[in-house]
Amino acid sequence: MLDSSETKMEWGQKLDWVLRMALLVFILAAAAFLSAITTIRFAIHGREVAMPNVVSKSVAEAQKTLAAAGLRMRIADRAYSNQPLDTIVRQSPPAGMQMKVSQQAHVLVSLGEKKVEVPALEGKSLRASRIELLRTGLQVGEISSAYLPEFAADAVVLQDPKPGSGGNVSPRVNLLVSLGEREAAYVMPFLVGLSLLEAQKQLSAAGLRLGKITFYSAPEWPHGAVVEQTPRHGTRVVRSADVELHVAE
Repeated sequence: MLDSSETKMEWGQKLDWVLRMALLVFILAAAAFLSAITTIRFAIHGREVAMPNVVSKSVAEAQKTLAAAGLRMRIADRAYSNQPLDTIVRQSPPAGMQMKVSQQAHVLVSLGEKKVEVPALEGKSLRASRIELLRTGLQVGEISSAYLPEFAADAVVLQDPKPGSGGNVSPRVNLLVSLGEREAAYVMPFLVGLSLLEAQKQLSAAGLRLGKITFYSAPEWPHGAVVEQTPRHGTRVVRSADVELHVAE
């Protein structure tokens, strides 16, 4: 039989061996855990790619570019633009952003330029032309005017672009509008100091018409004399204009 001292020594050796094994297991477990963390982080990092720039590319080219990076493409919407048909107008996320492999890129695809039929405006009034352009989704551009006796006043004589021309999204249509026949104009005669009757005769001879007459007290002037006139002497006056006179009572 073993004495007590030998028994204690044997238990001490066993306990030391157990502690060494436990420490070894702990070290190995810790190393395995750190290795797993590192592997996971490396795997996650390795599955990230930079989003390519696909704007201005065709749909087919964009799909190939994204597929090469491990990404997918989803057409979010289509809209009219000045880009060619089936070209990428906008993308989300933007180029350069870090993406996980297999994630989607949302893109806006061009329908090309919106074509509209320019309506026929020649012969219509300017107001009717404005309404017609607004209804069609177009805009009034530069408006020029000229005296054209063969066309009614306020009528559209010419338009640019011509009727039926295909326009862009919001083209402007330039218009030439007739002012009608140029009204005859006369030089305003000098009427101050004349009697009202003489002033009326001169206006009639000049092709002008008498408008408002105002009488007021002017002791320094003879009774019935023209004291003031509107328009003034020498002014260019059209036939339809009214001439106003101030006459002394």
